[in-house]
Amino acid sequence: MTLTKEAVLKALGTVQEPDLGQDLVTLNMIRNLEIDGGKVTFTVMLTTPACPLKGKLEADCRAALKTVEGVTSVDVKMDSDVPNDGRMRGLVNTPIRNAIAIGSGKGGVGKSTVSVNVAVALAKAGARVGLMDADIYGPNTPTMLGIDKLPPPNGPRIIPAESYGVKMVSMGLLVKPGQPLIWRGPMLNSAIRQFLGDVEWGELDYLIVDLPPGTGDAALSLAQALPLSGAVIVTLPQLVSLEDAGRGLNMFKTLEVPILGIVENMSYLEMPDGSKMDLFGSGGGMELAKATETDFLGQVPIDQNVRIGGDTGKPIVDAYPESVVAKAFTEISQKIAQKASVAAIGTNNTLPINIVE
Repeated sequence: MTLTKEAVLKALGTVQEPDLGQDLVTLNMIRNLEIDGGKVTFTVMLTTPACPLKGKLEADCRAALKTVEGVTSVDVKMDSDVPNDGRMRGLVNTPIRNAIAIGSGKGGVGKSTVSVNVAVALAKAGARVGLMDADIYGPNTPTMLGIDKLPPPNGPRIIPAESYGVKMVSMGLLVKPGQPLIWRGPMLNSAIRQFLGDVEWGELDYLIVDLPPGTGDAALSLAQALPLSGAVIVTLPQLVSLEDAGRGLNMFKTLEVPILGIVENMSYLEMPDGSKMDLFGSGGGMELAKATETDFLGQVPIDQNVRIGGDTGKPIVDAYPESVVAKAFTEISQKIAQKASVAAIGTNNTLPINIVE
């Protein structure tokens, strides 16, 4: 019996993409299918290189083809094509497929730490990532990424710095070290628009935006200047932080920015005996998610290597990728990418991949 593409596709049609609710064949995610005798080779085109289901989908494909008579070996390649959320970003002259803001209602919760590590994790997965430090008053992502200056400009265009595969701009690279930034609303609005319109970002799968604390001019200016795919809210477990995070969340809802989820930072400190000390309370992030009917993206425990990495320009997802904290950040980045892809496909009402014969 000769093995046919129809038989292979029929078997692969039983493999479901859980988030999109359809099978891989219907979604046109099976590419470059080739049959050589009993050897089957094909590519699964994912909607993000940071797909948390990558391993499961590959295993399911292999399992499905075991039932097909004549198949002797299977070679599965995994690739990705990140869908565009369909929003028009007129100030940006190059395609940014998804723009994701990371914010909160108060300072000191680790928004910049989350932003940097999520961006680096996405880049390590193979995505094209930019990081815009919109914390005009207290820009510190350059320190966290080990960057001290921007490359020479290209005429009137600002060239972003690059570190760990992430393109980055920050007001911290445009002013003298230690210079106070005392800005009123119109100046702040102008700076954010310059970061969008005058920076040579290139094509990006994800632009991560590190917002300043609070619900003031910066967040409003950004939402008006850059249509956002969604926002991520960072909080601590403690009550005061939750109240402020709730205000930040409601601000985005008022601005009609989709909420991708909530991250609880500094959730606990793991002790040498394996027990956990709740320095800032317990479970607040999950409670806020339930109360606001928002997805809970995960907890990030306390680890001194996060602080050391932030001070020395070595993000923990790169410096200690097997640590509990690095794995937490990686899983959070995967969930963010996953939700952005599902939302983009839903917004456009189109499938992520076009059939290619």
